[in-house]
Amino acid sequence: MTGAVRPAWQRHAQPITGASSDYDALLGGIGNARFVLIGEASHGTHEFYRERARLTRHLIEHHGFQAVAVEADWPDAYRVNRFVRGLGDDQTAQEALGDFQRFPKWMWRNADTQAFVAWLRDHNERHPQDGAGFYGLDLYSLHRSMNAVVDYLEGVDPDAARRARERYACFEMFGPDPQLYGYATERGVTEPCEEQAWQQLTELQRREAELTRGDLLAGDEHFHAEQNARLALNAETYYRSMFRGRDESWNLRDTHMADTLAALDEHLSARGEPARIVIWAHNSHLGDARASAMGWERGELNLGQLTRERWPDQTFIIGQTTAGGTVFASDDWDAPGRIKQVRPPLPGSLEEELHAAGQDAFWLDMHDPEVQAALGEGHLQRFIGVIYRPDTERWSHYVHTRPAAMYDAVLHFDMTTALSPLDATPGDDGGELPETYPTGE
Repeated sequence: MTGAVRPAWQRHAQPITGASSDYDALLGGIGNARFVLIGEASHGTHEFYRERARLTRHLIEHHGFQAVAVEADWPDAYRVNRFVRGLGDDQTAQEALGDFQRFPKWMWRNADTQAFVAWLRDHNERHPQDGAGFYGLDLYSLHRSMNAVVDYLEGVDPDAARRARERYACFEMFGPDPQLYGYATERGVTEPCEEQAWQQLTELQRREAELTRGDLLAGDEHFHAEQNARLALNAETYYRSMFRGRDESWNLRDTHMADTLAALDEHLSARGEPARIVIWAHNSHLGDARASAMGWERGELNLGQLTRERWPDQTFIIGQTTAGGTVFASDDWDAPGRIKQVRPPLPGSLEEELHAAGQDAFWLDMHDPEVQAALGEGHLQRFIGVIYRPDTERWSHYVHTRPAAMYDAVLHFDMTTALSPLDATPGDDGGELPETYPTGE
């Protein structure tokens, strides 16, 4: 960064001090946006989770946001949704997070998420007419989602439950590991189960009015089942695509997340005013892929890009970055997580530029002309998922980006700390194979 640019950071960096007024101007910039996407540069940093929750609480309390949609599997998150709405059997936030057992458990079973879920339950109890839900956008839970569809139908139409079992029995010969299913079908060993999964989804969609009869709670449970059926269909395609290459599976995954967001928006908006939703996911999913090498070199799209394309004037994207400190991450997939030291940022990276501002924590408006001039050209940007490999950091964790086009605002915390997991074990994926990219974003 040249000396001529350096004063722009000092003029436009808005300090984050913990005061209630920290984000007043940022919230003003969000305005009437209905979709606020709040990213993170790692899945294991306390400050990212804390500030994301802090912003979300304000959006729910003061701006009428009705939902938090996160980078998590639909059935796991829906157990949390029931809890925050005063439904289900869970008595505490920690219990409600109990279905997050797939590696990495700490991504959602951590102290910061637990505190937010407890707050959301309390908020909904105090404001029953203005409550907010908690939903998942991801697509790894193939078998759990199929089971959820059958469980729902058992309660409303046993004959329909029998038909669902017969359709989903197509997957049984592969056991609980969908990777085996994907391998066998892609190699032509057996026929795929796509048609059966499609039939189940279309039957649920066709019979919605019949099964719910206009009851609001019944409508929510039917929507839950329908989303699980959609997930089963898309997961079937995803696990087959894994053997064709990362780009295709990545695009299928993020397209599923965007379609799930659209379905959630339609479901919530049907009750009256257009829904307003906060989305939590990694920067790699939320920062517009068209402004990174993900898009211009690898042909990848992501949730941030798709949300902007679908709702161009109603989307606001916030990224979060750090220059150093510690992170909770694993050395390899399904290995125990541990506190790891984050290396100083590489020369010419976005993180080095923000570190040069000389402030502990601040945010930047990426619409500001001087900020755009400073960050409009390409920079390396660091992405740490659930795996952190410092020894190969340049190739494992850095991507060329144009930050001022990726985000509408960026929160920077110069030195960060690892989050606190609720469990000593990393988690067992139970055969539901997660994202194949080594950094686990």
